[in-house]
Amino acid sequence: MNAVARFFAVATLALGVLAPAHADRIRDLTQVGGVRSNQLVGYGLVVGLDGSGDQTSQAPFTTQSLENMLQQFGLNVPANVRPQLKNAAAVTITAELPPFAKPGQRIDVTVASIGNAKSIRGGELLMSPLKGADGQIYAIAQGSVVVGGVSAQGKSGSSVQVNISASGRIPGGASIERSVATSFDKGGDIMLNLNTADFTTAARVAEAVNRNFGAGTARAIDSATIAVRAPMDASQRVAWLSTIQGLDVTPGDAPARVIVNSRTGTVVIGSDVKVGAAAVAHGAIQVTISEQPQVSQPNAFSRGQTAVVPSSQVAVSEEGGHMFKFGPGTSLDAIVRAVNQVGASPSDLISILQALKESGALRAELVVI
Repeated sequence: MNAVARFFAVATLALGVLAPAHADRIRDLTQVGGVRSNQLVGYGLVVGLDGSGDQTSQAPFTTQSLENMLQQFGLNVPANVRPQLKNAAAVTITAELPPFAKPGQRIDVTVASIGNAKSIRGGELLMSPLKGADGQIYAIAQGSVVVGGVSAQGKSGSSVQVNISASGRIPGGASIERSVATSFDKGGDIMLNLNTADFTTAARVAEAVNRNFGAGTARAIDSATIAVRAPMDASQRVAWLSTIQGLDVTPGDAPARVIVNSRTGTVVIGSDVKVGAAAVAHGAIQVTISEQPQVSQPNAFSRGQTAVVPSSQVAVSEEGGHMFKFGPGTSLDAIVRAVNQVGASPSDLISILQALKESGALRAELVVI
């Protein structure tokens, strides 16, 4: 079995496993409208590095940040003095503020160097504010940085690096200072947004809720949103939504789609993909050019000069000339068998699928990522 055959065997098996053989919970199909996380970002200094910090001559903002911090503690650096630091690095700090997070809770943060620091392993992040998109401070970060990568360099210039050592994480490294208001406890309908928009799935979710809680409880607004009536009291809304999310719903069939990654040669074909009647010829044209320089030696006493004369040989060959034919309504299994018989590589398969799509024989959406 060649590489393409093994690839499609695994892809077909995966599609069979992912096919909706049983119902899924509404919790797994939807998200509650307005209940979302928020991104936080900040700037700070990591200190205590073992000579692997920023080179301040090329990253002057590191020195400026340190001087500003020292001024807050009553220490003034003379204007004519430029500290040459090797154990400090300027970093960006990012974090995700989860929904319903309250002041005092802790979240993980990611720290990444923005200067020319070689490594921030073993460093300590100084207290840094984390701001949201509105410019308000929502958390304060500080702590020891955990780095998964490692790098080493010798005096001769040889170096070894495993993973990335210029970024790391601080588990529980930020304390939440402000919570984000949500509309969950404001009353009114609860909006359930489907993870994958589909009219059939939206209709089935609304039907399942109405079947268990009475007609008119839920209504599908569009292919992605279902509005559900809910109690006004916040505690009752929590119990109400918990019960609804536990209901089982059989989602609609996935659309016929072929996903092609042109960079890696990955091709994923959905189980409902069909091909109309078509004939495909596949062949590989190979052009070989070989250079064999020859030395031209002049005769004795001819006062000539030795010269190198180029000699090129060009050969054109066509291998693997095959043709296969698809009948109307051909399924995924037939496509896989035909491709395996031809022995096409993933890159050749991409060209075949694009040609089938242009001819109108491919009964699926071709998505190139």
